Amino acid sequence: MLPAGLSYARGALNPSDVDLAVEHRQDDRLVSEFVQALSYGRDPSALMKRALKGNGRGLQIHFGERKSLEAEGFELTPLWTRGEPVDAARARLAAITADPTAGRAPRDHMLEAFHGIDRWVPRPVRITLTDLVDRNAVAVRQLQLPEAQPTHPAAREALIRWKDTSPLRRAAAAALAHLEGSHAPDSIYLHGEPVTGSRYTDRTWQTCIGLGWRYYTAIAHYLREGADWYEVVRPTRSQPLHALHITAQAPSALPRW
Repeated sequence: MLPAGLSYARGALNPSDVDLAVEHRQDDRLVSEFVQALSYGRDPSALMKRALKGNGRGLQIHFGERKSLEAEGFELTPLWTRGEPVDAARARLAAITADPTAGRAPRDHMLEAFHGIDRWVPRPVRITLTDLVDRNAVAVRQLQLPEAQPTHPAAREALIRWKDTSPLRRAAAAALAHLEGSHAPDSIYLHGEPVTGSRYTDRTWQTCIGLGWRYYTAIAHYLREGADWYEVVRPTRSQPLHALHITAQAPSALPRW
């Protein structure tokens, strides 16, 4: 389904992208693929996204967000339902008439820190972070991490969990190198694991590093403990490494997710 409140469904001539809301059922195979992807730090929806859009750009897919979109007042335009012929979807697309006055719809739930990288900040994450900023619970700033390698042996040891060619390894190395002058390795929690020691302890880490939003639901928890959070929003093999630095302003205002 296409969210009708957005530019394409309203007939804009030059939409920046097309938003597609997808609802699907889950079976054992899909659950297994999700678990395997998450265990290796990959996007669990990557296979479905690839099947829906191939290598094309400009299509933003929202999985399982129908209720939240409708609750915010978006009128969804049905595109295709399981069991229908593909021609039905083509006919519905063709029925969307051009409207030169529509213009581009502004992206919702935006912070200044998201500008230029918002396509890599999923809508549920934008909703969460803008809510925390509105509560004055956190501050968010954007930075770009230069490609670099940490020099501390413990930090370098922490990188062997990924292959040399992994975009997660490149992102983790850049984040660790960025923090090296101000944070000891034993104070950093890296993508679900401490750089040194065991996660099965009661200790509090000073700083957390997340890669590609895999652990974003844990952000509030760690900020309540006094940590700050660096999220590399789009780990890649060669493109710039953009990150968001999230710091607690009022830990008592943070929700308990």
